[in-house]
Amino acid sequence: MSGAITGVKMVTNDTLVRSKNVDETIARLIAEGREIGVQVTAYLGGKLAIDTWGGIADPDTGRKVDGDTLFNMFSVTKPLAATALHIQVARGLVDYGARVMDYWPEFGVNGKEPTTVRDVLTHRAGIPQMPEGVTPELMADWDWMTRGIAALTPLAPPGEKALYLSMTFGWLVGEIVRRTDPKGRDIGTFIREEIALPLHAPDIWIGLPDEQLPRVAKLVNAMPPVPPEYLPPLYTASMPPQVDLVPEVFELPVVRRAPIAGVGGIFTTRSCARFWAMIAQGGELDGVRILPADMVATFSTPRPNSDEPDPVMFGFPVPLGIAGFWLGGDGLSVAAAKHRRVLCHPGAGNSIGFADPETGLAVAIAHNRMQTAQTPEEDTMLMIADAIRADLGVD
Repeated sequence: MSGAITGVKMVTNDTLVRSKNVDETIARLIAEGREIGVQVTAYLGGKLAIDTWGGIADPDTGRKVDGDTLFNMFSVTKPLAATALHIQVARGLVDYGARVMDYWPEFGVNGKEPTTVRDVLTHRAGIPQMPEGVTPELMADWDWMTRGIAALTPLAPPGEKALYLSMTFGWLVGEIVRRTDPKGRDIGTFIREEIALPLHAPDIWIGLPDEQLPRVAKLVNAMPPVPPEYLPPLYTASMPPQVDLVPEVFELPVVRRAPIAGVGGIFTTRSCARFWAMIAQGGELDGVRILPADMVATFSTPRPNSDEPDPVMFGFPVPLGIAGFWLGGDGLSVAAAKHRRVLCHPGAGNSIGFADPETGLAVAIAHNRMQTAQTPEEDTMLMIADAIRADLGVD
């Protein structure tokens, strides 16, 4: 990397790349109790620009965060699942306009017959609800989940209404990929073999082996509890309490082992940022092409009726593109990504990854203090992202 980037000092013995503004921001947020452990990686123009961290990975033991600490990043997993599906499209094995039942015949019942692959990617499949009777153990059983989802009745006609697929997205996309993969790989294995390892991003895990468990940061749930009666019914249906995105569920070994491709990703930002750098560089990084450039160029196209309120998401619009990525802007969940041209995805508890094809900036930010920001002044991801942009001199 060129040493011309202002405010960045490289420490080459462990590829650590420090950033003055980012380090000061992390230290301040930890000192103020707004963060516990944080990890940040940024690429600019396909080159590593910032790789830093701070704080405590496990408050119970005092274990510190380092560059190898793994973090639950929840829905930041969804773009990886979507990319697996885009790979199948690029290979001629899937068509966006085809019906899901063309690849997964059992899915074509109870009014879901017209559902297209594009409906799934744009969260208009009409089935945000998890199968009746789901438990953490059953959620970890791929066959049980896909049978249950295949039997669902849509809550709105496929393609007609925005109903965010909070958790079901991973099984919908993953089963299409598995059914069309000549090797029949599960989605976690497919992503590892076709995306993570080719990109030299070994710590993208969707299905974590037991031997990696000691590396994971302990989650601390700092989100204020919301009485059930104040939660939209569709929100609760999409994330039932017994499998909600909380430490009590997602720190269970059975859940961490499972390829839960909508919300179950466990990453280092070093590896996660390489994925986003590939997206920022038009589908290629360090000579490894994952997706065609002309395909990636379409990803920032907003889905039809992109400003439609989504009853799953408390009636707020979800700024989705046609490819399953969120688009940046001034909304709280995506403020760190800043511009509508930026491809991004937030995760529960306020982690985020994003890619700006215009500037070449790609960022992954992970932490273990799960929180929600009600105002920009409370948004720690926005503060860190602004510090990144300041240090790297990009808008």
